[in-house]
Amino acid sequence: MFMLGNFILAIAKLINFALSAYIWVVIGRAVISWVNADPYNPIVRFLVQATDPILHRIRRFLPAMGGLDLSPMILIFAVVFLQSFLVPTLMRIGMSLQ
Repeated sequence: MFMLGNFILAIAKLINFALSAYIWVVIGRAVISWVNADPYNPIVRFLVQATDPILHRIRRFLPAMGGLDLSPMILIFAVVFLQSFLVPTLMRIGMSLQ
């Protein structure tokens, strides 16, 4: 049981790191949408490919706001919710198994 607890704690920390990194990816995507970024730049392509599938799904449910795109903010709220709910839950499970 001790090893399982440590494994779950490690998974929780890894998920927390990945979600934090994804928040920065979404912020980077929002920033490049404000400027005329080169679409062939590898960094721009990565940011677009990493965020567009989820942002597109969110945009389907949002009403048109006259050019104002709130989907990155909603995605960041969702990621923060996951960090606040999923990560502590996994950490508590891991701690209880130690």
